[in-house]
Amino acid sequence: MTRGGQKKRPEEPERRCIATGETQPRAGLIRFVVGPDDTIVPDLLGKLPGRGIWVTADRDALEKAAKKGLFSRGAKRAVKVPDGMADTIEAALVGRVVHLISLARKAGQAVAGYEKVKDWLVKGDADVLLQSSDGSERGKSKLRPPEDTGLFVGVLTAQELGLAFGRENVIHGALAAGGLSTRVVEEAAKLEGLRGKDGGKGPRKGTKTR
Repeated sequence: MTRGGQKKRPEEPERRCIATGETQPRAGLIRFVVGPDDTIVPDLLGKLPGRGIWVTADRDALEKAAKKGLFSRGAKRAVKVPDGMADTIEAALVGRVVHLISLARKAGQAVAGYEKVKDWLVKGDADVLLQSSDGSERGKSKLRPPEDTGLFVGVLTAQELGLAFGRENVIHGALAAGGLSTRVVEEAAKLEGLRGKDGGKGPRKGTKTR
């Protein structure tokens, strides 16, 4: 498993991080381009025009790239790096993960609530277990990630997870297998690199991401 919680996929394009010098699949990196005003712009969707500059989805790597002038080196010209860029990217990634989970919910591929999640886990309908970073550890320990995938996302707060399900707060959630599930895991792994495992609450033993 590569840095950022991403498995290397067969023939998946790889890029080199300007901060670490490591080459890895694009799923574990954040793409940047130079905007019209020579300002570095994060391209989370990977669709902006221009030559891509890649940084590992990790707060330390992003801050190193900004402080050491590595974006200018990668762009081969002087560029401007916005203040607080790591925080901006973190907030954008939260929005991305919440949006993707919301799409899964609307498609009938996500459920919330302890009993519903437990039922999906027992029946084998769950591909990914979602749990809030600030929920009770005792309560969360009663549910384990799906045995066949071991996939767990615990980087959103209860309020953020609640936004995805149209509720005030959500502690437990689950995703069914599918493209949305894969995208949630990938984007959550990037978010984890920005705010730490379990939203900065510390790593959860025995769990993994895709």
